[in-house]
Amino acid sequence: MQSQFDFVSVSKKPNIHFGGRSISYVIKLENGQTKTLGVILATEEPLTFEAHVAEEIEIISGSCRVSIDHQEQQTYNTGDSFHVPANSQFKIITDDVLDYVCHFHDDA
Repeated sequence: MQSQFDFVSVSKKPNIHFGGRSISYVIKLENGQTKTLGVILATEEPLTFEAHVAEEIEIISGSCRVSIDHQEQQTYNTGDSFHVPANSQFKIITDDVLDYVCHFHDDA
C-alpha cells in the first residue's frame, strides 16, 4: 500500500454525498490517472454508489461491509481492497470512520 501520492493536482471542491456521510476529493496524478481520497462516516443504513468505470477501493483505515451488485456482503478492513466492475453498483456500511482511496480503471 502506497503511503502518499507525489506530484498531484487536487480539486479544491469536495464531492459530498448522502448528507455529508461521504466526502471525497479528486486527485490527478502526473501520469494522468484519476483517484479520489475520501472518508465515509458511520452509517446506520448502507450507502449505495454507482460505478460507471471499474474501481479498486483501497481501505486506508477502518472497516466496512460491502455488497457488490446484490452479492453476499463481504467485510474489508485496513489494508484490504475490493474491485467494483464498471456499470455496477455497490452498497457500503461502516460502524466508524472509514478512510479510502478509489482507483479508477477506465480500461477495465
